[in-house]
Amino acid sequence: MKSKQSGFTLLEMASVLFIMGLMLGAALKGQEFINSVKVKNLASDFNNISLYMDEYQDKFRAIPGDDIKAASHLGAVVTALVGNGNSLIDGQWDEPTVSAATPEPQLFWYDVSLANLATGNINYTANADFLPQNTMGGVVGITSANSGNNPDTVYAPAVSGTYVVCSSNILGKYAQQLDIQLDDGIYNTGSVRAYTQTSRGAALVAVVPVNGQLDPSGVYTVCMGI
Repeated sequence: MKSKQSGFTLLEMASVLFIMGLMLGAALKGQEFINSVKVKNLASDFNNISLYMDEYQDKFRAIPGDDIKAASHLGAVVTALVGNGNSLIDGQWDEPTVSAATPEPQLFWYDVSLANLATGNINYTANADFLPQNTMGGVVGITSANSGNNPDTVYAPAVSGTYVVCSSNILGKYAQQLDIQLDDGIYNTGSVRAYTQTSRGAALVAVVPVNGQLDPSGVYTVCMGI
């Protein structure tokens, strides 16, 4: 006697495919949400620096990082960590460490941390690094746009603004979304620019585009004029 073989009906197969489609759609939506959160966090880094700058100036009538009276304003534990008071934030935006001649981009974070405007490491050592990390594991920093350390000299015309804020180690797909959210969506124009990432403290270089766009899997430093 032959045994009766049973298989899936068309209705059962359609149900399975429908459920699989829902699961795939949920996974894609979940990844899209994660990506969106990462871009929002990156954008917040740029926007928060403007707030820190404004609040510090309102409180102390000085520029964080450049504040020559930071020791008396903040009760700084190391009185030597003060700016030169020339109304600029002098130094490479991503200066690696505090040194005997402390770069003001490092002091910016020291000052806003002691002023309780931002959280961060304010414990001074001979090789301290006050620059915070972004959500991608890169660093966030600031320098004066009209200083010799302005990273935007790579592109012309230069980005407009008094200061340039930069954030490193950003994947191309996030850099593109960040530019769309904050600016014009074009990597080498407007107030937001992308650069080929270099070693920390080195000059940034212009992007070599892929079909006129950023490489989604490439790693970039993104800077914005404020």
